[in-house]
Amino acid sequence: MSPHGETLTAAGTAPAGTTTDAVPGDPAGTRTDGPARRRRGRWAPYLFVGPAGLLFLAFSLVPIVIAVALSFQDTATLGEGSWVGADNYRTMLSDPLLRTALLNTVVFTVGTVPTAMAIGLALAVALNRPLPGRGVLRALFFVPMVAAGVVVGVIMSWIFNPDYGVANNALRALGLGGLPWLTSPRTAMVTLVLVVVWTRIGFCMVIYLGALQSIPSELREAAAIDGASRWQRFRRLTVPMLAPTTSILLILNVVFSLQAFDVIYVMTGGGPGFSTTVLIQYVFRSAFADARMGYAAALGLLLVLILLVFTLLRQRATKKAEELL
Repeated sequence: MSPHGETLTAAGTAPAGTTTDAVPGDPAGTRTDGPARRRRGRWAPYLFVGPAGLLFLAFSLVPIVIAVALSFQDTATLGEGSWVGADNYRTMLSDPLLRTALLNTVVFTVGTVPTAMAIGLALAVALNRPLPGRGVLRALFFVPMVAAGVVVGVIMSWIFNPDYGVANNALRALGLGGLPWLTSPRTAMVTLVLVVVWTRIGFCMVIYLGALQSIPSELREAAAIDGASRWQRFRRLTVPMLAPTTSILLILNVVFSLQAFDVIYVMTGGGPGFSTTVLIQYVFRSAFADARMGYAAALGLLLVLILLVFTLLRQRATKKAEELL
């Protein structure tokens, strides 16, 4: 026994497989740290990552592999189909309904993204000031974002119903005629854009609020002392400093618009005609209404490719924003 409480061999060294530091509950300092303990340490990270990996495998990777296989087949169900090679992809190149769906997707995205971001920024600037009840106002504007899309679609279908809807009743009370909000190709897309913007401005507002509160107040005070007006401070100071946040929000909102399905499905079902059929709606229609599962899989892979491009752009924008912080 050494003066420091260590058990030594004849050669003056600690036995193999033991630690030489005394620990509570082990006064002899002979706690075993053998191969079993090291093996448990090596497997611990995989045990933590395992559940998430299984979920990704079951709900992401396997469905994508199945979709790739289906895209080369002509089948009406998820069962066996006839192998057609790249015929589904060649059909996409000459499909007029796909061009209509892509055009509607662009119109829907252009209508929702900048509008929601502009209104969200305006609300964030307004509610960043010390106003009475601003906490309640922030919550009220954010509520539509957390509401289920199906619920929003049902409620808005009632509101914009041409016969008994609140919107047309209000117009008639003002002496104006009602509008065919969801039954005319001219107004259906505009109505959908209004509804989606209403659900999304709360999200944009909250993100912009966080960015506004990270801007040092000393910069605004210095600009005010230099004689800059409120509009000049906003345009030359606030907007440039919000640029990283704006980039991330832009890409996120584009991805949200490309994935918008539930509100459109409940309110219009892609109609009247194909006036509100966006790409994701056309994928659903091809698979379950037209019973063209193979062609729908090819369309779905096109949508995945578009989403992948914007996801990579979002990651790049996020990285740039972190570098600027």
